[in-house]
Amino acid sequence: MKVVVKRKDNSIPVEITTEYIKLQDAMKLANAASTGGEAKLLIQDGQVAVNDEICEMRGKKLYPGDRFAYSGQTYRICGHEAE
Repeated sequence: MKVVVKRKDNSIPVEITTEYIKLQDAMKLANAASTGGEAKLLIQDGQVAVNDEICEMRGKKLYPGDRFAYSGQTYRICGHEAE
């Protein structure tokens, strides 16, 4: 017998209207960092994970479906739906 465990998605959606968003900008948009300078320091200090891997590149491009995590919270990038 195969058991499938589904995890509840507790990530916070971050809606973008462009093709991608840079990590530091996504952190500001999601209110995970109050300023770009704060986001830069958190990223360079290795406190932010992108898609479950520590990322120290603040210019990292995030596309819809990507996730980033900081301080125990996960955020999910969502694309703007075409009308």
